Amino acid sequence: MAALAVSTEPEIHKPRRHIAVFGEQKGATIALLLLVLCLLVLHVLKPRGIGYFDISTVVANALPLAIGALGLGIVIIAGGIDLSAGAIISLVNVSLVSLIGESNMGFTAYSLSALAIVLAIGGGCGAINGLLVSYLRLQPVVVTLAIMFIAQGVALLIMPSPGGFFSDATSMLFVGDVAVGVLPASVVVVAVVIGIWVYLRRRRLGLMLQAIGSDAESARSNGVDVDRVRFTSYLLAGLFYGFAGLAITANTASGDPLIGAPMLLKLFASVVLGGVAIGGGRGTPVGAVFGAISLGIITTIMLISGIQTYYVPVVEGIILIVAVFAFSANRAMPAYVALKRFGTRAKFAKGDVPTISTPLALTEGATAPARAEKADWRIHLPFIRMVGPAIVLCIVTIAASAAIYGSGFSLPTYLMSILVFTSFLAILGLGQGAVVISGGLDLSVAWTMTMPAVVLTTYSGALDANAAWAIPLALAIGAGIGLFNGALIVGFGLSPIIVTLAVAGILEGLTLIISGGAPTGYVPPVLSAFVNGRMLGLPPIVWFLFLFAVTAFLLLNRSVFGHRLIAVGNSVWVARLSGIRAGSVLIGAYVLSGLCAALAGILLAGFNNQATYDMGRPYLLASIAVVVLGGTDIRGGRGHYLGIFAGALLLTALSSMLSATTLPEAVRNVIYGVVLIAAVLSMRDNN
Repeated sequence: MAALAVSTEPEIHKPRRHIAVFGEQKGATIALLLLVLCLLVLHVLKPRGIGYFDISTVVANALPLAIGALGLGIVIIAGGIDLSAGAIISLVNVSLVSLIGESNMGFTAYSLSALAIVLAIGGGCGAINGLLVSYLRLQPVVVTLAIMFIAQGVALLIMPSPGGFFSDATSMLFVGDVAVGVLPASVVVVAVVIGIWVYLRRRRLGLMLQAIGSDAESARSNGVDVDRVRFTSYLLAGLFYGFAGLAITANTASGDPLIGAPMLLKLFASVVLGGVAIGGGRGTPVGAVFGAISLGIITTIMLISGIQTYYVPVVEGIILIVAVFAFSANRAMPAYVALKRFGTRAKFAKGDVPTISTPLALTEGATAPARAEKADWRIHLPFIRMVGPAIVLCIVTIAASAAIYGSGFSLPTYLMSILVFTSFLAILGLGQGAVVISGGLDLSVAWTMTMPAVVLTTYSGALDANAAWAIPLALAIGAGIGLFNGALIVGFGLSPIIVTLAVAGILEGLTLIISGGAPTGYVPPVLSAFVNGRMLGLPPIVWFLFLFAVTAFLLLNRSVFGHRLIAVGNSVWVARLSGIRAGSVLIGAYVLSGLCAALAGILLAGFNNQATYDMGRPYLLASIAVVVLGGTDIRGGRGHYLGIFAGALLLTALSSMLSATTLPEAVRNVIYGVVLIAAVLSMRDNN
C-alpha cells in the first residue's frame, strides 16, 4: 500500500469558479460598469466628445488615487484599516522633490534613486504599521492615525511649503505616451498595477489575505500564519502608497507637504465604490482601481458642469455613504427589520430578546463582590492603573515646564492658562470618550467643531442680541450631526469609521460653502468675554470647566447611561440580553459627541474671536489621544472621565511645554503621534 503524503502547508481551498465570479468579482464588475457609465456621461457633456487626450488626462490624474486605492484595498480585504495612506503619499512626494529634485544625474540613476526612496519610505511606513498592528496587537485605527500625524509632521519638516522640481523625463513614465496618439503611459501603469494584484491573487498569499479577512481564527486553525499575512498586507499597502506618491509627483512635477491629505476620503470612497467590503474578506482591489478612475471622472464632470470645487468633498462623502450602503444592504439591516416590524405590528416589536426587569442586572451583579469588599484597597487597583499614569505624567510635565521657564514661571498664571486650553479638550473628550467606550470612533469631530462655529460667526452679526438664538442653533447643529452619524451606524449597520469619515468630508464642503474658505464675521462679545474675561479672579470658562467636569463624571461613570455605554462596549449582544436598547445607547453616544464637539468649537471661536476654516483640524488626533491617555480601552467597554480629564490636562501641559521650546508645529505632530503609540503600548497588557 502506497504511503499517504501529509502536507504541512496551510490548507486553503479555492472557491468554485461561478461563486468567485458572482461573489468576489461582483463589486469589480459593478465598478467597471460605473466607469463606463461615467465615460459615457463625460462624452455627452463635452462638445466634441472624448478623445485620446481626454482619456490620457483622466487616467493620469486618477493614477495616484488608483494606485493608493489598490494598496488600501489590500489592507481592508485582509480585515484591517489604514488612515495613514494620504500622509505617506505626502511624505514620499516631498522626499522625492527634496532629495533628488534638482539633481543632474542621468535618467537611469535618477529613476533608480526615485525607486529607492519610494521603496524605503512607503515600505518602511507600511512595515511599521504592520509591526505594531500584527505583532504588538495594537488597534489599527489608533496606530495608523498616529502614523498619519507622524508622517505628516515629517513631511512638513522636510518641506514647510509647496515648491521644488521633479525630473520631466521620469514624469513622462507616468504621464507621457508609450505610443503617441495610441497608448498613454498612464493606462500602461494601471494595467501593470492590476497585473501585480492578479499575480498576487493567484498565489497563496492572495488566498490567505482573503482568508484572514473573512475569519482570522478559522484561518489560524487551518495553519495560516495570521500575523505574518496581516503584516504583509500593511507592507504591500505601504509600497503601493509609495508608488502613488511617485505618481502624484510625476503629475505635479513639484512637492507639497499636504498634497495627500485630501486623498484619504477619496481613497476610501474608491475602495468602497470598487465593491471591497469594509471589514474584510470580500472584494478585489481591482475594483478599487476602477472606483478611483470613476471618482476622478465624476470630479471632472462636476467641473465641466460649472459646479464649484467647494461641493467636491460633499459629493465624495455622499458617494462613500451611498456606496457602502449599497454594497452592505441586506434584510438583516436594523432599519429594515424595524420597518418590517412596524408594518406588521408584530408582538415582538420592542426587541429580539426578552426584557429583563433589572436592565443592568449583569453589570451590577458583576460588581457586587467588589462592593462587599470595599475595604480592600486592591479593588481600586484597576482604576488607579487607568487614571494614575496620566496624572503622574501631567505632574512631571508641569515640573519640566517650570524648569524650562525658569525664574519667569508663575504657577497660578500657568495653571489658569492650562485650564483655559484644557477646557476645549476636556469637553471634546467627553463626547469622543463616550463613543470609544461604546465601541466606536468619531472621525468627524474636527469638522463638527468647525461648521457650527462658522455658522455662529457668519449669521450672528457679532451681536449679543443674536447670541440667544445663534449659540443654541450651533449646538443643535452639532447634536444633529451626531444624530445623523448614529442613525447611519445603528440603523443601517455601517462602519463607524467610514460613516464619520464621510460625514467629515460633507461637513468640510459645507463649511467651505458657508465661509467661502475664509473667516467671516466675529463672535458675539458676550461669548468672547466668557472665554477671555474675568469672574472672581478666573476666566468664566474655568468655572464652567469645573461644573462641566463634575457633570461629565456623573454622566459617564455614575449614571444609568454611562453603565449602559460600558455594557454595550463590552458586548452588544450581552447588553441586549440584559434588556438594554443598544441602538439607543449608541445613537446617544454619537449625539453627545456631536454636541460636545459643537460646544468646544463655539468656545474655541470665542477664544479666537472668530471661527477659521480649519480650526478644528488639530483636534482630531487630540480628541482620541486624551481618551487613550486617560486609560480608556480603544476597543470599548472601559473608561473613566477622570482619566479623560487627566489626559486633557497632560496633553495641554505637553503642548505648552513644547511651545516654550519654540519647536515647529510639525515636530509637535510627530511628538503627539509618538506619545499616542507609547500610551497604547504601555496599556497593552492592561487591555
